[in-house]
Amino acid sequence: MYFVEKTKDLDFFKRFDYFMFVPTLLLSILGLFVVRSAVMSRADGGIRIMTTQIVGLIVGLLLCFILSKIDYKDLKTLSFILYSFSLLLILVVLAIGQGDNLGSRRWLDIAGISFQPTEITKITFIIIISLYLERLMENTKDFKKNLVGLIIFSALPIFLIIIQKDFGTSLIFMAILTTMLFIYGLRYRYFAILLGAFATSTPFAWRFLLNESRRNRIRVFLDPTLDPLGAGMNVLRSKMTIGSGQLAGKGLFHGPQTQNSLVPVKESDFIFSVIGEELGFIGALLIICLIVFLIIRLIYVSVN
Repeated sequence: MYFVEKTKDLDFFKRFDYFMFVPTLLLSILGLFVVRSAVMSRADGGIRIMTTQIVGLIVGLLLCFILSKIDYKDLKTLSFILYSFSLLLILVVLAIGQGDNLGSRRWLDIAGISFQPTEITKITFIIIISLYLERLMENTKDFKKNLVGLIIFSALPIFLIIIQKDFGTSLIFMAILTTMLFIYGLRYRYFAILLGAFATSTPFAWRFLLNESRRNRIRVFLDPTLDPLGAGMNVLRSKMTIGSGQLAGKGLFHGPQTQNSLVPVKESDFIFSVIGEELGFIGALLIICLIVFLIIRLIYVSVN
């Protein structure tokens, strides 16, 4: 157990980060309207999806206020427990998870509710890595021991996620780790070494880690016209839908391609096409600006 020095005072509302909460709430509410527009053309009106979204927003708001009342330093005492639990969930996914038909086993279904344990692991990953980075910064006595711990605890979830064949999520974890190392103050030459190692290993990964289907997905991602009626069709349709919105958009709930179901998976993977068509360039730009503001604010809070 750690001795934890408290950092929060009793004035909760004074210390609450409104600059992060308000834009996040606005994006969430706007997201509800956009998702509602995306599922209107479904036979059931998208009731289940909308119910899930609304419940998720309410639960998220409650967790937001609960977690904001908890001193973040208390997470030190629970870091290994939370991290171990999230890894256990990934192991459960490897055993009985779902999603093989989509190319990677990453979903867990409990009581009819499907979720990706890797989303939980992202949080515990950040907590455990920040703990070891703090140790490396403050404790030079056990530097090698903590460095080995950092390497092991950062590599474990990435390795398990690669076994799931969820290469996209594994790259997200690598990006999280790289960002944290940058904030920690790792010298630039080490980033150059990492970049060189990544570039050197790319041909090996292309040849031995990726099957032909995944290679084709990368090829089509770079050039959707290679398979316009197959793998590239979704991207081409979404681009056409975004372009049809032009400057001001067709109006929420009035996008012709959105409402006529010409864009597949429009409520999740291609939700931005709904934004582009119905809110136009102006609406899409405002949303992007809000997201960029939140990212900058998050980095600012992390550094300070």
